[in-house]
Amino acid sequence: MTDVLGVLVIARNGDRTEFYQDPNTYENSYTESTALGAAESHQLGSFLRSTYMSSRSPSYIADMKTDLVDTHEVQVKAKAGGEGPVIFDSAIATLQGLFPPNPANKIVLANETTVVAPLGGYQYVPIETVEPANDRSLEPWTDCPAFEQHIADVYSSSEFKATAKAAGPFFGAVRDYVFGRPTVLENAWNIFDYVSTELSHNKTYAHRLPPTLLEQARGFANYHENAVFSDKDIAGIGNLAGRTILHTILSSLTRIAFNGDPLQFLLIETSYHPFISLFHMLEMVKENPELAGIPNYASALAFELRRGPAPEDRDFIRIKFKNGTSDSFQTYHAFGHKSDIAATEFIYRIENYAIGSQKQWAAVCSSGLGEDWAHIGSQNAISSTIFAVLAAVFLLGMFILSKFIKSSRAKARSNRIRLADDENVVVQTAPMSEKQRLPL
Repeated sequence: MTDVLGVLVIARNGDRTEFYQDPNTYENSYTESTALGAAESHQLGSFLRSTYMSSRSPSYIADMKTDLVDTHEVQVKAKAGGEGPVIFDSAIATLQGLFPPNPANKIVLANETTVVAPLGGYQYVPIETVEPANDRSLEPWTDCPAFEQHIADVYSSSEFKATAKAAGPFFGAVRDYVFGRPTVLENAWNIFDYVSTELSHNKTYAHRLPPTLLEQARGFANYHENAVFSDKDIAGIGNLAGRTILHTILSSLTRIAFNGDPLQFLLIETSYHPFISLFHMLEMVKENPELAGIPNYASALAFELRRGPAPEDRDFIRIKFKNGTSDSFQTYHAFGHKSDIAATEFIYRIENYAIGSQKQWAAVCSSGLGEDWAHIGSQNAISSTIFAVLAAVFLLGMFILSKFIKSSRAKARSNRIRLADDENVVVQTAPMSEKQRLPL
């Protein structure tokens, strides 16, 4: 029997409106959360609470405060990229299920008045938003030339072309139900997303759509996304989404293992992309080919840090995956193991592939692209430097000008002499300069 010291959970967002992604660059369009998505994420939060915060659960984190959240023990990150507020909204809903309102969330004022937090003791858990402009850990694939080249290589491969040919009948059948959207394998994600979204939210559409088209659309979208967000080489650019989130995984597990660090639960709310890469990097797909695809809304991938039985007292990592709201946690094994993997081995086998900084990300995104891309980056850096210098010169000039204006005003006041017997007459003792005549 092993004791759970802490857990890191990667959760996919809940349902939302249609979400278009450019097939060649993965630049995306605006989307919004739905009430269904909030309910899915809330259900996931409740599930995680019953798994890790209930004393009746075999995965109970014994030393963690579970009634009122301790923000030293719990950390939450949410991707703030192309989906706009959707993933942040899902994080909020997940936390509402994870730490529901509690009347004990109250305060006694100096006048002995007791005030309970709104909504029966609502618990406010801080969320750190991860914005691609500052941190590429949760959305590294956009604005990445090497990844765009990888996408182009996938599309030009013989396997992709053969699959596209085989998919011809499906795309011919679905054309009348996607209203002008390109019906080609390169656009498989957008076809599937549109069909599934309309099927959930448009009653008329749901009655018209033939029953087999959704599963076919899902199958080709799974093939497409698995091809784009994976790589035969663990360090390959196709695994970029997994490599950037890996740094957070490893550093958090290290913190949980350290007795002097209070962290015990980390939630990362993000999109589906890193799930696919991680399944490949950890070699989970080899034994479980069903993982090679898009996880459902409100899916969760958990990395549990467990303390082994005496006398070794070694730390192990158990990996669990829950594919959507209708599924429960299933245990999977990394790197061909048949049981939990030792934490030291897990870190040793994967740490060299983690991308932990913007500088590393930029280097990976520019690798193999020749001197032109590097020259563009160099030119951008030079331009930024020149702009900074010009801005500094401008500010210095404004400072000197302000000093000169103040000096001119002081001289003008000293040159005015007021007569004692006639307060309305002013004598100028010296002519004003042109700058002194300027309205100040």
